[in-house]
This record gives sequence, C-alpha cells and structure tokens, in this order.
Amino acid sequence: MADKPSSGEILGVPYNFDRPSISRMLSAYWQPGEGMLVEKPFGVGYTLNLANWRSWIVVAVAGALLWQQEQSAASADEDREDEPVEVIVDDE
Repeated sequence: MADKPSSGEILGVPYNFDRPSISRMLSAYWQPGEGMLVEKPFGVGYTLNLANWRSWIVVAVAGALLWQQEQSAASADEDREDEPVEVIVDDE
C-alpha cells in the first residue's frame, strides 16, 4: 500500500502533518512580503502572518472584544448579587 502524503492540499485548504521544527514554526508566523494569511506550520488551514500589519489589527480587535466580554461578564456577576431571587412552588 502506498504511503499517504504528509502535506498537500484538499479542496483548496492546505494541510501539513510533518513534524514541526522550531525554525519552521517561527518562520511560518513571520513571512515579510506575504499576505495576511499563510499556511499553518502544522495542521490544517491558515494562520496569521505577524509580519503583515493587517494581522496586528485582527489581533487588536480580537483582544478588545475579549476584554469587552470579560468586563460585561464581571459587571453581570455584580448585578446578579444585588437582585432578589423569586422562587415559585406549585403544589398540585
């Protein structure tokens, strides 16, 4: 039986299951002159190219959304402590 390829493309999506090295991992995330998305060094799909300024905007927006979610969850917890709880018991 023929060996299956460890890297390639399926339906236009790249995959790579070769054992990653440190240099390949670092160079995959920093590719000057390339677009915002580059092939993942291990796994399926694409990842952000941190050498592209657009990637930093995506990271900043994601960080801001995460911060906003944490702040709203914290304020929701504070609001819940102050509200009384109503319990309804139905005796049938």
